Amino acid sequence: RSLDIIQEMDPVWITTVLLVPCVVVLTAGFFYLFSVIMGLLSKTSVRNKVVVITDALSGLGKECAGVFHRGGARLILCGKSWEKLEELADDLANASDPTVTFPSKLVLLDFGDMDSMPEVISEILECYGCLDIVILNSSMKVKAPAQSVSLEMDKLLMDNNYFGPATLAKGLLPSLISRRTGHLLLVNSIQGKIAVPFRTSYAASKHAVQAFFDCLRAEVEEYGISVSTINYTFISRSASSENTEPSSKSIWSLLYSQKPLGVSLDEAATEIIKTLSNKRKEVVIAPSLPKVAVYARSFFPNVFFAVMAAGVKNADTSYV
Repeated sequence: RSLDIIQEMDPVWITTVLLVPCVVVLTAGFFYLFSVIMGLLSKTSVRNKVVVITDALSGLGKECAGVFHRGGARLILCGKSWEKLEELADDLANASDPTVTFPSKLVLLDFGDMDSMPEVISEILECYGCLDIVILNSSMKVKAPAQSVSLEMDKLLMDNNYFGPATLAKGLLPSLISRRTGHLLLVNSIQGKIAVPFRTSYAASKHAVQAFFDCLRAEVEEYGISVSTINYTFISRSASSENTEPSSKSIWSLLYSQKPLGVSLDEAATEIIKTLSNKRKEVVIAPSLPKVAVYARSFFPNVFFAVMAAGVKNADTSYV
């Protein structure tokens, strides 16, 4: 009976039914192979490039350092502790083939000490005499009601999250401009795009640095210099505890709840490599809900503000 039905069916319809699954499978396979090939190519795009990582001691900094080192980059690792930088450099050297990698250069860098920035800039430039890539991933976070944050803390946040990265970028720009090449990549919080309650000073510093590099992008394009920004929700707790925040029952806490809304170190490092390869100007690493919040802030601001206010009413405001 079923055979008779099939024989009575339109041959064109039968062909379509049979071809559609094949096309779907082939298309999926093509995109998978394309992503694998692009991933391999992007990892080789840093070979022999001079790469600066401003906070190589953070979870993301270490992950990037490992990927870049294995890819044959000439690393300049920056951080606040010389001993920890030496330990990281030794770990990278011991885990790689010295015939295809380069020893890491080390530079002490603390954006909280702005007076040291001229010396830091000189040391970075002296390492190899030139630069190709600067990863600005340093960050300081504070979560508290606005009235409880002191002016000293406000200034420290701005130094670490805005004045430091901006000063370093301006100090390194003449070298990049003279060679008419280079890539500045800012790793920034999604709070450079939206502002969430109890993070007033933090969000202000992230908005400031986002605006700085957005403006800088247009200024240096004529010199062949790329500027990219990557905004993420947070690094998942399983990968790094320093970028997570206490859980809350507020509505807007969903933007920063645990995985799947966070990103792993591997995911963030992979996105950085891809961005360096394809030179995308702006990347948001976030699932649907935080991305909706970003668009809602722009197109439906009153709705966004109402949601934020509703979340505050149910939030635990007893911060230390």
